[in-house]
Amino acid sequence: MEYVDRHDPETRSWVAEAIRRVEADAHRSCDTHLHVFPLPPRWGVNLYLKDESVHPTGSLKHRLARSLFLYGLANGWIGPSTTVVEASSGSTAVSEAYFARLIGLPFIAVMPASTSPEKIALIEFYGGKCHLVNDPGTIYEESHRLAVETGGHFMDQFTYAERATDWRGNNNIAESIFSQMEMEPHPEPTWIVVGAGTGGTSSTVGRYIRYRRYSTRLAVVDPEGSAFYSSWCSGDAAATAPGSRIEGIGRPRVEPSFMPTVIDRMIQVPDARSIAAMRWVREVTGRDVGGSTGTNVAAAVQILREMRQAGEQGSVVTLICDGGERYRGTYDDDSWLAERGLDIAPHLEELRSFLAQP
Repeated sequence: MEYVDRHDPETRSWVAEAIRRVEADAHRSCDTHLHVFPLPPRWGVNLYLKDESVHPTGSLKHRLARSLFLYGLANGWIGPSTTVVEASSGSTAVSEAYFARLIGLPFIAVMPASTSPEKIALIEFYGGKCHLVNDPGTIYEESHRLAVETGGHFMDQFTYAERATDWRGNNNIAESIFSQMEMEPHPEPTWIVVGAGTGGTSSTVGRYIRYRRYSTRLAVVDPEGSAFYSSWCSGDAAATAPGSRIEGIGRPRVEPSFMPTVIDRMIQVPDARSIAAMRWVREVTGRDVGGSTGTNVAAAVQILREMRQAGEQGSVVTLICDGGERYRGTYDDDSWLAERGLDIAPHLEELRSFLAQP
């Protein structure tokens, strides 16, 4: 009788300790807040913002990075000498750099050269290295190349986001939302509104809604220049687009983690409107949010308008994805907007008038 035994007790022990450290990070963190957006009570509709910017690394991607590390460790892909490589537009790389440092591994982020300097500085703060490419379409190829060159592991958030997260519960973002809504006037949301970067969040929320048999509908918002919206409308999974100027959401191709079948509606939001909504949220709530949050809120406002016109009462939940401090030199800079022909004034005026409606 023959056998091959590859058991490595030292590696197994290291992986167990790495998983403990990643899990301990979650135990040290409270759940993220669910803020009430100030709408006139007479309307009978409520808007809530789930604030994912309060995670240790400041964005929604902290959840994804934790899941990806646990997935890679449990699968045996990440070991005590693995260089972790990721393709990212910024926020996922910030969070992954944090977790790589937590378990003592080197990290390389492959990102478009247009990524905000604030995000690059955060990745480097956590000990990561940034590999910038001029053509965003090459980040996958470069990530594979660097993983082979270093003998490392390409995390590949765009493929594994939807499967690394337990969509049935385990305190995922969907379970957290429904739990926090239990004591609200309309505890089962009429709509949940999220963006799509990897597609992982929408896949998790959409599956959870169906699994728990809720009647909540899922709206996914997409910025201009992204392939997701046109693909969802046409059914063409091979659709491509130039790419998005709103960091963290939108992609030039349809990513493997994007699941169109769990989405009830898709809404395409112009970049100028996303940025106007980002600034409007700060005006109304005092919360400093990023561009993808603006995209979410712009779509949520459209849905709220429809609900009011139909005489429908209920609640809408969307996400604060990250903070506005990451975009001081871009979306928060009027000269940056002017150089790119983005006029947010009409959108800002329209959003301001929204709250003045009878």
